[in-house]
Amino acid sequence: MTLPTLPQNVRIWLGIERNTTSHAEKCVSALGAFLGILAVYAVIHRVFPGGLAGAGPAGAIMLASLGASAVLLFAVPHGALSQPWAVVGGHLISAAIGVSCQKLFPDQAWTPALAVGLAVGAMYYLRCIHPPGGATALAAVIGNSDLHAIGYHYLIEPVGVSVAAIMVVALAFNALFPWRRYPVHLHRRRLAVAVPAVQRRFDLTQEDFSAAMEQLNSYVDITEENLTELLELAKQHAERNIVHPQEIVAGHCYSNGRLGKAWSVREVIGVSAGQPRNIEYRVVAGEGAGQIGQEGYEAFRQWARFEVRLGNGRWIK
Repeated sequence: MTLPTLPQNVRIWLGIERNTTSHAEKCVSALGAFLGILAVYAVIHRVFPGGLAGAGPAGAIMLASLGASAVLLFAVPHGALSQPWAVVGGHLISAAIGVSCQKLFPDQAWTPALAVGLAVGAMYYLRCIHPPGGATALAAVIGNSDLHAIGYHYLIEPVGVSVAAIMVVALAFNALFPWRRYPVHLHRRRLAVAVPAVQRRFDLTQEDFSAAMEQLNSYVDITEENLTELLELAKQHAERNIVHPQEIVAGHCYSNGRLGKAWSVREVIGVSAGQPRNIEYRVVAGEGAGQIGQEGYEAFRQWARFEVRLGNGRWIK
């Protein structure tokens, strides 16, 4: 066996995922973010007579905070961190905490850190985790004296009106594309005809996913509804092809069809002509990526669930 190459190791360590979106979707996301920040920029110029210069450091941080929100709202509109309560609650609650910290502990070196830490904890408990909220809390503390003077009015201007502006754009823009309807509650995919449950050995339920996510004990940026919908689509796709390939062909790629860390794709380098027949392969994705191995023909055929090809950055049956 050969060890994974350096580029493959770097990709694994950096967590670079496979590409699963089209070029059109990427361009749509970019256009939406442009329009969202354009709206926020217009609001800040309306609220502060001198624009960003008049807003001081807090205005710049607030705009940067909304820039991060734009990534979530337009690149991952169905993510748990992108939903309305997460966006609105995350920003406003964090803003309130930031103002409170500044009033209670003004001009202390550790006040900015306290504001951000408390904001993260509050968002967690109130189920409105939104990463840009941390910047909103920070801006309330490190802003200039004019910002500190307005106190809790900071929640309305610039935070409230800016969040309202980007939310309106997110609702209107994503509504133009059926597969991006926002919030996720409005999104309805037309699922293929489901295979009746009696034809399956078992069916995972909503309760199973809830228990599994609780056992994972880590925040996952996907709603339970989206996760179950995704699995249902995957199961229907899997049930279209449940037989092993009849023939293994050199130069072709095969997947074991498993999930998570056990998933693997092998490219057949060569098939011996003699008896017993052997397969030489290279692992091109998943577990053991970069390794080269050899296996008996029938053993490899039983390992391989179906043939795959690389298309648009992902492996396709």
